[in-house]
Amino acid sequence: MPLPADRTALDMLDAYLEALWDGTDQPPPQGAVPLAADGGGDLVRWALDRLRRIPGEPKDDFARQVGGLLVEFRSRRCPWNAAALRLLDDPYTFAATGPRRHEDWAYDVHAVMNRLVPDPRGWLRLDADRTNAARETLPAYPFDPPAPSELPGRLYPLEAESAVAALAIMAEEWQAEPAPVRSRPDRDALLADARTLLDRYGPAARFWTNATTAATGPAPDFLAAGLQNTRSHGFLTSAYVNGLDLFEDLGLIAVSDEEVGVFWSFGAY
Repeated sequence: MPLPADRTALDMLDAYLEALWDGTDQPPPQGAVPLAADGGGDLVRWALDRLRRIPGEPKDDFARQVGGLLVEFRSRRCPWNAAALRLLDDPYTFAATGPRRHEDWAYDVHAVMNRLVPDPRGWLRLDADRTNAARETLPAYPFDPPAPSELPGRLYPLEAESAVAALAIMAEEWQAEPAPVRSRPDRDALLADARTLLDRYGPAARFWTNATTAATGPAPDFLAAGLQNTRSHGFLTSAYVNGLDLFEDLGLIAVSDEEVGVFWSFGAY
């Protein structure tokens, strides 16, 4: 089934802005303008108009302004994107959704970690390592995911509210966090954003984490512990790349009949 014209234009423009932000020399998305006119794409027209107003030089300043435009474009595209950016854009995190294609969802999670599948709805992914040269030799970087058959053995089931809390504390930093989520004045807003992200997968979604605190039950108090006091089975590579050592991680996996969501927080120095 072909994608709706407005969805196609949005996807094209998102990819184009990301390429400009990354410094890739690409031609403009020729199809986006007629598609926007056909489909009533106000958001596409707004973003293209903003893009035309950004000076092309100096290049660093151009890339910075395009990056800001991309963030605003994605936030305006849908509430899910906006919640992901508010909650997870600052710390070192990974957030991506892929299609559910296998009865054994571990294969679908493995595909997301290896960047083999796009978001089924064209929504935001957070992946600071998408252009990292390390992926030429370590395609899943910073992950070193186990084989799909071994993946469930490193995970524990979570109740929905504990999954929300696990996702919310990914807004924290692993080292020297001055304000854990539990003590922040916007605590309830952060939890609401985490709930918005997980609501995407529907009321029947199931959740898993690599946090070992969930080994004794599916309802650990992640909020009380905070990120710094949460231990887990590691899913990270031990390779020392570009002067960066990865030392901690916390992951959350959401599974529905149609999609799998992978949310991960990384500690590095």
